[in-house]
Amino acid sequence: MTTRKKYSKEFKLDAISLVLEQNYTRAEAARSLGINSQMLGRWVQEHRSDEGQSFRGNGKLTPEQEELRRLKAQVKRLEMERDILKKATAFFAAETK
Repeated sequence: MTTRKKYSKEFKLDAISLVLEQNYTRAEAARSLGINSQMLGRWVQEHRSDEGQSFRGNGKLTPEQEELRRLKAQVKRLEMERDILKKATAFFAAETK
């Protein structure tokens, strides 16, 4: 079983700069770096689409994803609090009868 080679963020950004800033073709840049040209093309596409948020690494979220995660946790907590209050209201209403 072969292990997948991992490239650092700096390596990827340097490879992308060869294509975007120094006007190398993807094939030329990939050949000189010893990587697959399709992989380099994928890196360029991701860099263009993510506007500086590309290559964050595993588990690192964009600010929007972090806020969404935080808001979902808050909604879950508030729903639990609401359910507890509903049950307490029903309990005390039944007790006063």
